[in-house]
Amino acid sequence: MLRFIIKYFHDIEIAVESIISNKLKSILTALGIIFGVAAVIAMLAIGKGAKQEIMDQMKMVGVNNILVNPVIPDKSSASEEGEKQQKKFSRGLNMLDVEAIRETLPSVKRISPEISFNSIAMMNGVKYTAKLVGVSNDYFHLYNLPLVAGTIFNNYQEENGIQVCIIGANIRAKFFSKIDPLGQYIKFNGIWLKVIGVLQKTNVSLTGFEEKGVNVYNDNIYIPIQTMLLRYQNRALVNTKTVSEASSMQFFGGGGMMMSRVVSSSSDASTDSETNYNQLDRIVVQVAETEQLQPTTEILSRMLIRRHTGVRDFEITVPELLLKQQQRTKDIFNIVLGAIASISLIVGGIGIMNIMFASVMERIKEIGTRMAIGAKKMDIVVQFLSEAVLISVSGGFIGIFFGVVMAKLIEQIAGIMTIVSFFSVFIAFGVSAAVGVVFGYSPAKRASEKDPIESLRYE
Repeated sequence: MLRFIIKYFHDIEIAVESIISNKLKSILTALGIIFGVAAVIAMLAIGKGAKQEIMDQMKMVGVNNILVNPVIPDKSSASEEGEKQQKKFSRGLNMLDVEAIRETLPSVKRISPEISFNSIAMMNGVKYTAKLVGVSNDYFHLYNLPLVAGTIFNNYQEENGIQVCIIGANIRAKFFSKIDPLGQYIKFNGIWLKVIGVLQKTNVSLTGFEEKGVNVYNDNIYIPIQTMLLRYQNRALVNTKTVSEASSMQFFGGGGMMMSRVVSSSSDASTDSETNYNQLDRIVVQVAETEQLQPTTEILSRMLIRRHTGVRDFEITVPELLLKQQQRTKDIFNIVLGAIASISLIVGGIGIMNIMFASVMERIKEIGTRMAIGAKKMDIVVQFLSEAVLISVSGGFIGIFFGVVMAKLIEQIAGIMTIVSFFSVFIAFGVSAAVGVVFGYSPAKRASEKDPIESLRYE
């Protein structure tokens, strides 16, 4: 390559002088390449950012997790189904379901119940709205939640409902920005909790999958599930009481008044108590292998329907599969966007070819003069091909700059994660150089084939 440049250095020098002497024409010729390269880099950056976002969310929903969520009926649906469900009763999701799943399904690797509600955390007069979540120790493995300080609950704390907690990064920043939070006490909903651990901060954004298992943990306070049931809320106790009352009413001839759905109680929301009769807000199940997700989901569904006396008051979802489906959709969308952006590169190449053909027609006498004084056909090819390639490569460099700027602007304005990779820059620049060669060769070859005599006589 170096030998080629040295051999035809004079021809390349003429091409550079021609570009400099026609700055405006050269810039206009390069515009197609500039915008094409910028568009390709920006689109690939959006695609890579979207893929990274999905991967981060997959880490947050956990690998091979299955979510069992209660289906809480509203008042209208409850009244409409009242007649059909009169003779059916379900206690909803409860701790007995968790034990049954753990003991019955061999494919289950880990399992954790979950109860949560929002309220006010307070310390030294400072208040902060947070979510209290009752879980088992498996929960932190299910969702890959690393601690930056402290430990998870020990067996004694978990089994006996001790008032301890693990806090998210925002809770630490709000209450313990200047002191070590470990061993300190924080008050939540009137009950003091001892801090034994701090979670690592996460910056992953949500894309509509929070109800499917994607959760931002920075504002959460985690306590043992038994602590939640003993100290905060246990809707199963209210359910048992309501069942007894309903049975008594039925025994005394009030069968027509028996509720089709058993109400529950919550310490922070009266509306929730009117409809939610589930002891648990969620059960998270993890299987050992991805291949076991589908069969385990089917078995789990049949098992819970049997345990809930035929009432399908739950919903089973596999967030990993939902996110993979979303990723496939985004991949197709990104391929389409990349193809559209690539078309502008082709259009830019056609523009270069047209301008170079016009340039050949304008400089026929110059071509004839050079060939008359000894220039060979290869010298003419190199001259015009160098012109096309230099315009294309220069446009590629400028396009890279604009592409990076566009990607950053899209991230700032639209709030979409973008990642500019070396691969995308290399591809865009390589294509721009190839466009210069491919679309510049035909005009260059045509110029070299001009007859010197006819070129000198050309008017």
